[in-house]
Amino acid sequence: MSPPVTRFAPSPTGFLHLGHAHAALFAARAAGAGRFLLRMEDIDRGRCRAEFDAAILEDLAWLGLDWDGPVLRQSTRAVAYRAALDRLDALGVLYPCFCTRKEIAAEINRAGSAPHGVIAPDPGRHGAPGPVSMDGPLYPGTCRGLAAAEREAAMARAAGFALRLDAAKAAGLVGELEFSDHRLGLTAVDPLLLGDAVLGRKDIGTSYHLSVVVDDAAQGISLVTRGADLFPSTHLHAVLQALLGLPAPEYHHHPLIEDGAGARLAKRSDSRAIRAFREEGLSPREVRALAGFPDGPSGQPC
Repeated sequence: MSPPVTRFAPSPTGFLHLGHAHAALFAARAAGAGRFLLRMEDIDRGRCRAEFDAAILEDLAWLGLDWDGPVLRQSTRAVAYRAALDRLDALGVLYPCFCTRKEIAAEINRAGSAPHGVIAPDPGRHGAPGPVSMDGPLYPGTCRGLAAAEREAAMARAAGFALRLDAAKAAGLVGELEFSDHRLGLTAVDPLLLGDAVLGRKDIGTSYHLSVVVDDAAQGISLVTRGADLFPSTHLHAVLQALLGLPAPEYHHHPLIEDGAGARLAKRSDSRAIRAFREEGLSPREVRALAGFPDGPSGQPC
């Protein structure tokens, strides 16, 4: 078996924090004798900043991380995402959605029994499956049934719209699927778990779900390491890989690093930013220890 190819893919919308550091060190350790790549998920032009991009690179280097090859930036990949959307459209599994968030909420309220979230398996803190609730209700499919003429007219006059996956049609095309997680083993894919997910927007041209699948294939990623909060998304990603004819990597969804009170460390917690610890005089090893890797990517997480 060939050594794995892993990646760390932050969004430059803020400074690197301890949760990022844990994910980056985890991915680098998982690569072992293989390759560890870096990708900037900078498709959100309204929130991504060049200064955050530069700061992330600086902080990773300060932590002792080194990556193979040049940094891939999603902002340069619009053509690849458009090609993927075109292929999905040719398969008949895309449709435009003109609903605002307010309209979607109203439609769900009228439905009464609309599906609220889903419960999906999660690796959990100690490797045992546990429930995780998806945020918010699933899209009720308001625009799914529009006739072709209605769609064309709405697209011509709309200032913006989303492109959604028709999950039911996609499920019919891909059949039964499964993906391999290093903690849970083989998991049967539920193509309907995230409903009719957004794959692109008129203003951005892609979404996280589409871009990550296309870029993992382009970079030859064979092992995707990421937080357990993204485990449900892997069901959708497996469907997209099958529809687009892309190779399916293996996965390792690791537990999220938490503070002493059990709260998830997030970008909004400025006190957890790596550069805040640097300014306080902590050494790279001390910060790596806070992130669970005192001995760097070659060590075992705490």
